[in-house]
Amino acid sequence: MSMDVTFLGTGAAYPSPTRGASALVLRCEGECWLFDCGEGTQTQLMKSQLKAGRITKIFITHLHGDHFFGLPGLLCTISLQSGSLVTKQPIEIYGPAGLRDFIWRTMELSHTELVFPYVVHELVPTADQCPAEELKDFVHVNKVDSPAKEGQGRTILLDSEENSYLLVDDEQFVVKAFRLFHRIPSFGFSVVEKKRPGKLNAQKLKDLGKFFCFFCFFLSHQ
Repeated sequence: MSMDVTFLGTGAAYPSPTRGASALVLRCEGECWLFDCGEGTQTQLMKSQLKAGRITKIFITHLHGDHFFGLPGLLCTISLQSGSLVTKQPIEIYGPAGLRDFIWRTMELSHTELVFPYVVHELVPTADQCPAEELKDFVHVNKVDSPAKEGQGRTILLDSEENSYLLVDDEQFVVKAFRLFHRIPSFGFSVVEKKRPGKLNAQKLKDLGKFFCFFCFFLSHQ
């Protein structure tokens, strides 16, 4: 399987003329997975050979602005480039609790209606990831008030036995999140490709075997 990583931004705190804020893309099998989306990410995408419309999953490590302030603008650009008739699968967005409310409030205040579906899956932090006085029940948007294009996302808790959060488990990959310890709840992500059985053409192998036996027989009689 062909996979490649493109660093769109490695700057901290704010973008500069030569370095974008945190963002990278993992490209595999025609899909693009975006990890963090700092300010200016869509500009960096335009400078690369990547296509924003190919993004199918977005993973946000934590809710400091230099890691996700570019997300609303990127979603709006994808919407504008998608046209009015969209049949694409929902964009899956993963991040800390509070991300869903941020996206909803941003779209609401800017009177933005995305033409494509999306789903926000929130990771619930543990008590030791932030000061006790800051740990609280995050306010979630009521399903009745959610935007029409927002699907029902998951609220993902820590698997205490695995010490991780299971995000994706399909035929090709297992994606997990792990706790990081920062000033606010933060997460790192691992992407593991599943082992795939090789494809054996039994008939071709038999044909080659017959040819090999014939060739050996021919050489032995020279």
